[in-house]
Amino acid sequence: MLHRQTFRYLSHESGYSIRTLKTLFHHYLKAAPELSFYPKEKLNLLIDGTYFSNDICLIIYRDNQIKFTQLYRITDGEYYGEIKEDLENLLKLGIQIESITCDGHRAILKAIKRACKNVILQRCVVHIQRECRMWLTTNPKSFEGLSLLKIVNQLHTIQSHSQSHIWIREVYDWHTTHKNYIQQKTFSPNTKRYWFTHKTVRRSFIHLKNALPNMFEYLFNDNVPKSTNGLESFFGHLKSHLLLHRGLTKEHRKNFIKWYLFFKNQT
Repeated sequence: MLHRQTFRYLSHESGYSIRTLKTLFHHYLKAAPELSFYPKEKLNLLIDGTYFSNDICLIIYRDNQIKFTQLYRITDGEYYGEIKEDLENLLKLGIQIESITCDGHRAILKAIKRACKNVILQRCVVHIQRECRMWLTTNPKSFEGLSLLKIVNQLHTIQSHSQSHIWIREVYDWHTTHKNYIQQKTFSPNTKRYWFTHKTVRRSFIHLKNALPNMFEYLFNDNVPKSTNGLESFFGHLKSHLLLHRGLTKEHRKNFIKWYLFFKNQT
């Protein structure tokens, strides 16, 4: 599960036949171990979800400092009620959450605000950049889009308060100069409604504006991670390992994920 070893390799190393190893492997996949939590006075949490085939969604609550999965949920989507319940369960276990870094998914943000009102919230700067770049594209056709993209591209380089103040000022100045541009509307004969003419540029700016209050918490506390990149790397390794075991049933895939998380915590 952790080291990408094939049945043929394991058979050679152990002396067991491939058929016997498959029987043992499927026996383990019928059930999964319980994940224990690691008590800490101050927990800097990463929350993110990833999707697998067969409508499987894995949501991870991971300690960024010791790389330990405190809690997980296997479901079919990122839902407010489930995430709120998970956070409340962590608090009931006596875990003190100092900060939470997430990608800005609406369900996650809403759950944090309801369950962890006094916790530091950090929006993942990499996700903010990625979303804006997706809407603006790598080569915007308008001067306004191009100038906003230049501002967006600077975000991940900010390492001090003075740099953040300069960056925020650039965003403010951009909006002051181009606010009429992003407010322009065009009438659509098909829908008989007015729509924003430059909707992708407008959407990128609004995304920055909404994320701004929780964008630079990492500058005030070195323990607060500014992105969820650590989790994305973790998800990538998990998926590459699971890909080696094609053909598993949906239930076995879920239990494989649970065993993987269990063994990762042991290491």
